Amino acid sequence: MKAQLDLMQAALDHINQGFTVFDSDLRLVAWNRGLSDMLDMPPEIIRRGSHLEAFIRVNAERGEYGPGDIEGKIGRRIERAKLFEPHYFERVRPNGQIIAVSGTPLPQGGFVTIYSDVTEERRRQEKLERTVEERTRALQQSEDWLRLVTDNIPALIAYVSPGPIFRFANRRYADWFGQSVASIAGRAAADVVGADLFAELEPHIDHAFKGNAVSYEYERKRPDGSKAYMRSTLIPDMTADGRTLGIFVLSLDATDQKQAEATLVQSQRMDAVGKLTGGLAHDFNNLLAILMGNLLSVSRLEPPLDKAELDKKLTPMLEATKRGSDLIQRLLAFSRGKAIDPQTVPLAQLVSNAGSLLEGSLPSAIVLEAEMPDRSIGARIDPTQMETALINLAFNARDAMPEGGTLKFVLSEINLEKRAADDLGVPVGRYAQITVADTGAGMDEETRLKIFEPFFTTKTFGTGSGLGLSMVYGFIHQSGGAITVDSKLGIGTCLTLYLPYHRIALARTREAVTAGENDLQRGKGELLLLVEDDPDVANAVTDQLQNLGYAVLRAESAEDARSLALELPELKGVLSDIIMPGQTNGLALAREIRRERQDLGIALMSGYADWSGLSGQDRECEFPVLAKPFADDQLADTLQKILSRAT
Repeated sequence: MKAQLDLMQAALDHINQGFTVFDSDLRLVAWNRGLSDMLDMPPEIIRRGSHLEAFIRVNAERGEYGPGDIEGKIGRRIERAKLFEPHYFERVRPNGQIIAVSGTPLPQGGFVTIYSDVTEERRRQEKLERTVEERTRALQQSEDWLRLVTDNIPALIAYVSPGPIFRFANRRYADWFGQSVASIAGRAAADVVGADLFAELEPHIDHAFKGNAVSYEYERKRPDGSKAYMRSTLIPDMTADGRTLGIFVLSLDATDQKQAEATLVQSQRMDAVGKLTGGLAHDFNNLLAILMGNLLSVSRLEPPLDKAELDKKLTPMLEATKRGSDLIQRLLAFSRGKAIDPQTVPLAQLVSNAGSLLEGSLPSAIVLEAEMPDRSIGARIDPTQMETALINLAFNARDAMPEGGTLKFVLSEINLEKRAADDLGVPVGRYAQITVADTGAGMDEETRLKIFEPFFTTKTFGTGSGLGLSMVYGFIHQSGGAITVDSKLGIGTCLTLYLPYHRIALARTREAVTAGENDLQRGKGELLLLVEDDPDVANAVTDQLQNLGYAVLRAESAEDARSLALELPELKGVLSDIIMPGQTNGLALAREIRRERQDLGIALMSGYADWSGLSGQDRECEFPVLAKPFADDQLADTLQKILSRAT
């Protein structure tokens, strides 16, 4: 973690802007080297805990705010800062330097401020303005000279008239949408940006045409398939009597900033994965002990073998393999993460998944409990981010209980009336409620009010980034919910997550599932081609296929499989591993066979969650994929699907 923090600080120090974060008490909590380089601040005040007043006083005493009452200037600025409102202004320093100051408030008070030296930019701007004024006067405000200016500004600029119709765009704007300056003028906005993106931007455009300045972000795919992010501002062009003639568009590329934010999120997720690893190693050692102990017992049985005694040994071995596979799949899904992908999911299942990952990662002195009486409670959220949030909260609770205690998850539903909903800042209605409670050290009131602030942490420097809870807060609010915290010193902490309620249809009962497992869909002697280069795995899968009623022909390489698939008309289906020796992988093989034989059912299998070795485009697979190891019912269902589709 210290290395990650050092890396992040080094990155911030290389930004050619000054950067500060002040908390709700107006005390400094984060900064970069650009602050002192740009503003000549005394080193002794650039430290954690320094009050904003110290910075303002230095500026006032050296004449940064002009002549007059110094104390009055300081007091007025402190009072404005306490309002925690967004602000932007430019200040000309006594030495002629122009500093742009942009402040953004934080959710729980405090603000992030960016200081930019715009001296050269303003001088260039003034020079351009003088040049434009002189030449436009000489050339009767020629559009050619207007374009000369805008094309040399490092931004995307356009003008849109009602319709909306593009009337003007600079070279960078036209390039962004794959157009030329000449081709974009006079065209409808929907035709230029595309129907899908226009549907997203249209509400912002309509709002701007009503006379409002609008700022927003959007994303689009570049020709190479990568994502790019743009931050745009729309300014209405209004007459003196209030009519809107058009809107000016100013857009800036925000891709690098988005990538930095994504890196921080992934860093937090991988930190949690590292904490889980030790516990999972413990779990797998236990699973291996079960397998080894029962295998040794089976090896000592003497014929004739008693089926009941054999089942007694084999059943725990089968359960151990299923649990091991389940743990691996959950850990891989958790560590990979994805872009935000909202789904309506059962929250009880997510809490159970998080509990499974945590079981071996919490000290034995901590008791993990879960109460989920109603498994129909669901929410529309990104499931991976929800599991990440629960695990982050659990690790915070663990750190608060160094001597042990109880960590408890409780899932319920609640109907929020107007007063309670207003207090939480959410609409009235039904909500899923998850409480995460511990019996740890608790927090004082000052700490409780700051825990969701970015970079705030009570942990030793180098052991916590201070980003975990702020990301939980952001995720919950992004999902339309809210989060509260109740904590008392010496008693413990309880965090409550509220998410808009969705009812989940309950699955079949355990008895029905068991009955279904005993009534597997079986084959009728159909001939299948199994492509697997590992002999032991091939033997095991062959036994499964034969027990399900299929005839099996085996191939160890893609070349053999290709020949057999194309030469045997009686073949009904192919089951192939994805990763295999040679130049051809299982997915490429499946596509070759499908081009020649549309009548064959094809399924794939793999022990790799990310199909290592395949190119990015090949990860989009049109065939069913079984994750190794798989149970008989999974195999039976997959085979029934591909064979029925083929016929």
